[in-house]
Amino acid sequence: MNLFFKQLNADAQEQAAASEEAAPVTATTTAPVEIETAHDDFDWSIDKRNVSHYNEADKAKYDKVYEATFVSIEDGTIMNGTVVGLTKTDVVVNIGFKSDGLVSLNEFRDNQGLKLGDVVEVLVVEKEDRNGHLYLSRKQARTQRAWERIVEVHKTGEVVTGTVTSKTKGGLIVDVFGMETFLPGSQIDVKPVTDYDQFVNKTMEFKVVKINENIKNAVVSHKALIESDIEAQRAQIISTLEKGQVLEGTVKNITDFGAFMDLGGLDGLLYITDISWGRISHPSEVVKLDQKLQVVVLDFDDDKKRISLGLKQLTPHPWDVLPEGLAEGAVVKGKVVNIEDYGAFLEISPGVEGLVHVSEITWANTPINAKEFFKLNDEHEAKVVTLDKDSRKMSLSIKQMTEDPWSTIENKFPESSKHEGLVKNITPYGVFVELEAGIGGMIHISDLSWLKRFNHPSDYVKVGEKIDIIIMGIDKENRKLQLGHKQLEEDPWNALEETFALNSIHEGTVIRKDDKGAVVQLPYGLEGFAPNRHLAKEDGKSVGADETASFMVIEFDRNEKRIVLSHARLWEQAKVEEKEAAKKEARSDADKTKKAVKNIQSKVEKATLGDLGALADIRAKLEEGEGK
Repeated sequence: MNLFFKQLNADAQEQAAASEEAAPVTATTTAPVEIETAHDDFDWSIDKRNVSHYNEADKAKYDKVYEATFVSIEDGTIMNGTVVGLTKTDVVVNIGFKSDGLVSLNEFRDNQGLKLGDVVEVLVVEKEDRNGHLYLSRKQARTQRAWERIVEVHKTGEVVTGTVTSKTKGGLIVDVFGMETFLPGSQIDVKPVTDYDQFVNKTMEFKVVKINENIKNAVVSHKALIESDIEAQRAQIISTLEKGQVLEGTVKNITDFGAFMDLGGLDGLLYITDISWGRISHPSEVVKLDQKLQVVVLDFDDDKKRISLGLKQLTPHPWDVLPEGLAEGAVVKGKVVNIEDYGAFLEISPGVEGLVHVSEITWANTPINAKEFFKLNDEHEAKVVTLDKDSRKMSLSIKQMTEDPWSTIENKFPESSKHEGLVKNITPYGVFVELEAGIGGMIHISDLSWLKRFNHPSDYVKVGEKIDIIIMGIDKENRKLQLGHKQLEEDPWNALEETFALNSIHEGTVIRKDDKGAVVQLPYGLEGFAPNRHLAKEDGKSVGADETASFMVIEFDRNEKRIVLSHARLWEQAKVEEKEAAKKEARSDADKTKKAVKNIQSKVEKATLGDLGALADIRAKLEEGEGK
């Protein structure tokens, strides 16, 4: 402000000086004129109007007037501005600031008729950027205003109109008030939507269901509007619902457990068990999407707004309209619809099923697995055994379609007769053999071989193989045959008793070992058992698996078909015999020594007596001489 008035004073002084120069010069002879040099004495406070200064009150008044000509703004403020200039790339906007701002012409693409003097709303991004310019943005102003409106309608629940601009991951982008919002795919419609492209460029109504103040993000929903309309319709429909009421609905969704139906604004569930009287594995076997059906209201819950629907209830129960020919003793044909451990259910007609118990599959008394015999959807003929319409139960029999073969079992399979059978099952204690359909028996594990002992029958024979058998016994009452396999040959143990006599020695190979001992393979296919202590070698080790060695038979039991062997007994007995021989030899040597000693003693004794006699003679002679 002071600089401004000083400039005015300077201009005034310059004008005064110019007028003095222009005045006529009159010559005079008076004293010489003093010429001013430089501007050392120039009064800078005098302006062209010859005003030297303002007093403090005027100065304060004029300062206030001057400052009022500028608008006070802050960054982030939204203001109205006037278009004062247009270029090829920018719009010059005056907001009353000390300088005008530039806004990119791209931000006015939606306003093709923009002209000088138009008032526009802009946001002050920066009062002074790095270049000292006023930075304005119309786009950010619109975004800010849009966000404020979105926040407001979110609070009030007001319905807004927006345009779908593009597709994105998981949903659509919607322009609301000039701001981009997100429309999730699940919020487009009450029905599942898979084709998002059909909504692009469409203008629709939405509700703002979620906002994020931090990142200024909003989520909108079109489904919420539909649901609000449906809710009103649902309340009206529920108020008129009654059990047993028949309604028309459209299949809107199909799941594994049932079908959801649109009843005109209200959804109901048609459970899979209420679709058909017969068994179905999936609702899609009967109903299709968008199919219109007549359904009956089975139940409904006002609080939870659930409606249970039925389709099969519109037709009579099949058990109430059974064919006249369906009675006990009748032969029927059915499809396997369910298999359990105890049997299988055959569907004679939709909703009418009968049970074939495992005991009614075959005449044989051998165990049978229903899950192996039956296959789903296979068809079988069966005879009706029992029929109870009141309890809606029916038992069927497949085996009774043929004559009971056990009634004349002795004719075809007498005792001691030989046959070939098929191995149907193997248990730890025996092998079940089928001779023909419904006729079979068991070979006990002990009747498989005369010579070998098996830990399990599967070591000898496998399921599905054929085997020769002999009928050993018939239990007609319990429908059992006692079968044998080893009895087809004579008992070799009678002939082997002499070959494997006690203390006889044979070569054998250890084929199995356990903590009790070893099984030894002997000649003629025979097997023996050697306890652990009898496997000891002379060097302190033990006979190992797959090792061949000599064994002594220490026990042979023909009745129990058992041979006990010993390897240790061989070298132990040899040592005993060696000791006995040594003792015998020692005794012989001792006897010889005793005889020699006796001979010597006898000779010594004889010599001594002789000497004594001679001495006596000499003594007698001496005594005789002395006497003389």
